[in-house]
Amino acid sequence: MSQNSQYTEDNIRSLDWKEHIRMRPGMYIGKLGDGSSADDGIYILLKEVLDNSIDEFVMGAGRTIEVSIQGSKVIVRDYGRGIPLGKVVDVVSKMNTGGKYDSRAFKKSVGLNGVGTKAVNALSSYFRVESTRDGKSSSAEFALGELKGKEFLDETSRRRGTKVAFIPDDTIFKNFKYRMEYVAKMLRNYVYLNPGLTIIFNGEKFFSENGLKDLLEDNNNKEDMLYPIIHLKGDDIEVAITHSKTQYSEEYHSFVNGQHTTQGGTHQAAFREAIVKTVRDFYGKSYEASDIRKSIISAVSIKVMEPVFESQTKTKLGSTEMGGDLPTVRTYVNDFIGRYLDNFLHKNSETAEKLQRKILQAERERKELSGIRKLAKERAKKASLHNKKLRDCRIHLGDVKKDRRLETTLFITEGDSASGSITKSRDVNTQAVFSLRGKPLNSYSMSKKIVYENEEFNLLQAALNIEESLEDLRYNNIVIATDADVDGMHIRLLLITFFLQFFPELIKEGHLYILQTPLFRVRNKKETIYCYSEAEKLAAINKLSGKPEITRFKGLGEISPDEFKHFIGDDIRLDPVMLDRETSIEELLQFYMGKNTPNRQEFIINNLKVELDLIEDK
Repeated sequence: MSQNSQYTEDNIRSLDWKEHIRMRPGMYIGKLGDGSSADDGIYILLKEVLDNSIDEFVMGAGRTIEVSIQGSKVIVRDYGRGIPLGKVVDVVSKMNTGGKYDSRAFKKSVGLNGVGTKAVNALSSYFRVESTRDGKSSSAEFALGELKGKEFLDETSRRRGTKVAFIPDDTIFKNFKYRMEYVAKMLRNYVYLNPGLTIIFNGEKFFSENGLKDLLEDNNNKEDMLYPIIHLKGDDIEVAITHSKTQYSEEYHSFVNGQHTTQGGTHQAAFREAIVKTVRDFYGKSYEASDIRKSIISAVSIKVMEPVFESQTKTKLGSTEMGGDLPTVRTYVNDFIGRYLDNFLHKNSETAEKLQRKILQAERERKELSGIRKLAKERAKKASLHNKKLRDCRIHLGDVKKDRRLETTLFITEGDSASGSITKSRDVNTQAVFSLRGKPLNSYSMSKKIVYENEEFNLLQAALNIEESLEDLRYNNIVIATDADVDGMHIRLLLITFFLQFFPELIKEGHLYILQTPLFRVRNKKETIYCYSEAEKLAAINKLSGKPEITRFKGLGEISPDEFKHFIGDDIRLDPVMLDRETSIEELLQFYMGKNTPNRQEFIINNLKVELDLIEDK
């Protein structure tokens, strides 16, 4: 240490609540992001406000919640009991203040205890809260957590409840944009978990009568279900189960106290274990666990007293206890499944027969592939050891804390030059690179056997660790990074086909993205502007005086590592690959990757004309 470095009382300072949240937002809302990912901070802000309204519904107060998002402004209005009027300012601006510390009132609450709305307040350039109860109203307005004004009305005709409006701070959430598909999915999950609740989002109504049964029906093609959904409910647990006719891997939607635990946890592990034990006991056969769970599509929701999660954003349950007089989570889930699923299978012999045939089919396929899988795993291990395909990040090399897994990204790229640029530019702590060699196969209509026989597919599957389920997915974000030319577009399409064919839940759960890189660089001696479209290029030319230098990037390898740091760092632009809820994966793949050339050719010509017309209009 330098002799000039002094450590005195002057070095010690205390941050107030809003300063601490703004300085360390990740401690409160996980990652920041720009809205391209469903777990980005702007959605966590919305969730924290919504959770309080959901808790009101759970307590029997208010059956409707209204949500509005117009541009960057979010408004959430519930018709619950309303915040006690004298505490409106404290509840949203004083840490460790809230009603959820009283376990009598909120035994199985959703929101962050005393933290949620404070984080939203501190991280918003505009924040307003208004509470109405007993014919009176109290409101307060803030900016970056600073109180700007408050108002109290002795008399009002407004209905009781709470209304919160906020605009995320664009100095923290840079270039952010709410994607309505992500918001809609979040709201659907809320109504699935709270049958009888109505959420109105920008005029659209969300409502569920049958809970998790509706979730599976709405997210899957009914024709692909092997048997009708098994829907079981208990006091603190609800499950829905079916198997897919075509899907290869396991798919789980898990929740705790209304929180979508996208990384699973003790309850999901117990559920997977309980399914296997119950099926084995019912048929009296020691079937392999992977054969029983292969192609399963399921959802599980439990309610736990004061749950403990492994991160602030509550994506993985760490609790082993249900709380109160109840047994452990594992015992509770096993006992429930063991009793109710067994009863269901005894009463529904047709479903039981279909399930057994599916298990036996999975067993045959596993045995047929056993030799190939063994060789494939050896090849993958050898390739990883010699670092030929995968340049991993330090989180997986043990040099960085595992709790940063939500930040991990795998870039899938093609060619030595592009892979080299990304590898030199990446954040080695959280970003990994997988290098393709040439174009991958068109895997449409092929069996899982091809995944093990094809080196590229086998090594990619091994890198992601997704052979059987997403539970141990190694990277939260999977980014296809190819050139913006015809060959690059074709590689994108082939990779998306691979994931749709064998691992559709990766896309359903929002893990797959396309990296957008600039097409042009426009610069003069004072300023450089990177442009992602023809329209952006024209705007940049108009902005920069004189005759700026214009460079057209033809491939990723042409962008220097120093420049590339911007495009995969804070300024990264990602387009999520999303599935329309109404679209059948089989029909989608058949149209774009099957042998219907004339129809596809006509579609491309028509849509190309539309795209050209849009460019001319600009």
